[in-house]
Amino acid sequence: MAPEDETLPDAPPEEVGDGPAIKPDPDMIDDAGPMQAQPAGKDDVKLEDLFNDIDDGDDDEFPVSGAPDEGASSSPEAPLPIVPSAKYSDPEIMRSFYQRLFPFRYLFQWLNHSPVPTTDFGHREFAFTLQNDAYLRYQSLRKEILRLNPSRFEIGPVYTANPRDRKTLRKSTNFRPLAKELVFDIDLTDYDEIRTCCVKTNICHKCWQFVTMAIKVVDAALREDFGFEHVLWVYSGRRGAHAWICDKRARQMEDSKRRAIAGYLEVIKGGQQSGKKVNVKRPLHPHLSRSLDILKDHFQSDILTDQDPWLEHDKSERLLQLLPDKALNDSLRKKWDSAPHRSSASKWADIDALAKTGASRSLDAKALLEAKQDIVLEYTYPRLDVEVSKKLIHLLKSPFVVHPGTGRVCVPIDPRKLQDFDPLGVPTVTDLLAEIDAWDGRNGPDEMTDGDSKKTQDFEKTSLGPYVEYFRTFVAALLRDEPGVKTEPGVKTEPGEGNGVDAMEF
Repeated sequence: MAPEDETLPDAPPEEVGDGPAIKPDPDMIDDAGPMQAQPAGKDDVKLEDLFNDIDDGDDDEFPVSGAPDEGASSSPEAPLPIVPSAKYSDPEIMRSFYQRLFPFRYLFQWLNHSPVPTTDFGHREFAFTLQNDAYLRYQSLRKEILRLNPSRFEIGPVYTANPRDRKTLRKSTNFRPLAKELVFDIDLTDYDEIRTCCVKTNICHKCWQFVTMAIKVVDAALREDFGFEHVLWVYSGRRGAHAWICDKRARQMEDSKRRAIAGYLEVIKGGQQSGKKVNVKRPLHPHLSRSLDILKDHFQSDILTDQDPWLEHDKSERLLQLLPDKALNDSLRKKWDSAPHRSSASKWADIDALAKTGASRSLDAKALLEAKQDIVLEYTYPRLDVEVSKKLIHLLKSPFVVHPGTGRVCVPIDPRKLQDFDPLGVPTVTDLLAEIDAWDGRNGPDEMTDGDSKKTQDFEKTSLGPYVEYFRTFVAALLRDEPGVKTEPGVKTEPGEGNGVDAMEF
C-alpha cells in the first residue's frame, strides 16, 4: 500500500500517542477528554451541550455561510476564497472544510447509538494525523479537530473507560477494548497482478470495477449469510473502499469471531509469486456459487474485454498453468503461438472449442469445468486485506475525511447504485468550498426569515449534499433498530415530521 492509504498500525509506540508532537498555543489548551455519559440527575448532559466545547454561541452543526466558528484559531471572517492552485492539505482549506462541511452531528449519532449521550461515543478512541504527519491517539473529537486541524483522523474501538484515563488503568484489566464495528478493506493495489490498466496508486473506471465486484460479493455475504443489516460502504478517497458493519452484534464480536468471518470471506490466497490462488472444495459452498453468479457477467465484460489479462505471452502461460490437462494445454499453446495478438476473450473461448474437438483423449470434463470456475474466482473474487478485519483494536479512517493525496472526500457508497458511483467524480475539498461560494454568489446571503423553517446548510449548497443525506438515512435506520433505543419528543426523523432519532436538533 502507498503511504496515503496505508492502514495505520494497531498500536504505535506509546510516546507517539501521548500528546501533540507540536507546541500547542497555551491559550488553546483544554485538558477535557472525550465526552462521556453522565449519571442521571441535576448534572445530566444535554444534547445541545455535546459540541459546545468550542463555541458558546450558535451550535449549528452544519454552519451556514457567514457564520464561522469563532472558537477555532485562524477561522476566517469571511468564506475562504478558493483558487485553482489551492492545495488540498492547506491548513486553512482543511479548517474551512471542518467548520462548514464535515457532518459532525451525524457522525456522533452513528457512533453514539442513542439520542442521549452514551459511553459508546464517550469511550471511543479517535486518532489524528496532523499536517506535519505527527500521529496522535486517544483524542476527543470535534473540539480537538477544530483545534489541531488534522489532515485526517481514524476511528478505533470503544473502551471500558475514557481513553484519556488509560495511563491510570493500563496495568489493570480495567482498560480494554469492548466494541467496534466489524470492518473490511478493499484496496486496488492488491489487484496489481491482474489489472492491466493501472498500477500502484493509479485508478481508472476500468479497474474500479474490481471494487464494484468486491462490494457486491461481500455485501451479499454479510447480509444473506450472516444476517447483518447495517453495512456502510465508504470510498477511501483514492483507490479502494471500506465496509463498516454497524449492527450491535457485529460491534460486540470478540476477535475470534472476527477472524472466523474474515476467513469465511477469504478465497484468494498467496502472493504474486505463488501458484494457484484458489483452492476450494467441491461441491461449492453456497456462498461461492452465489458469488460466481454475481461475477460471471463481470468476468466477460470487465476482465476478458476491458482488462484483457492474457494478451501477452507470459500472461497466457499463467492461464495454461491453471488448466488441468497437459495435452489440451499443448494444443492451446500451439494455437496461441501462431496468433500472438489473440485477445483474452478469444483465448478463453478456445479452451472449450479445442476441448470439444478431442485435443486430449484423457480430458476430464468435470475437472476442466472446476478449473475454469477457479479461474473466474481468481480474477474477479474480492481480494481483502483481512488483517484489518481480525482485530477489535484496529483503527480505520473515518468517513467524510479528506484524502490528502487526491483531495477527495471519503464519501459513502450506496451498494444499491454501484454502477452510478464514479470514484473520479467524487468532489474534492476545494471543489466543495468553491461550490459554496458559487451558490452564495447566485443566491446572496442565506438569512433565515420568519417564514423559513431552517437555513440552507453549507453542505446542501454542494455536491456533498446527497452523500450526507445518504449517511443521515443510514444512521436513522441504524438507530431505529438499536436495541433499547427509544424515540424522544422533539427528535425528528425528517425536517418538520414526527419523532425519530436521526435529526437530534442541538
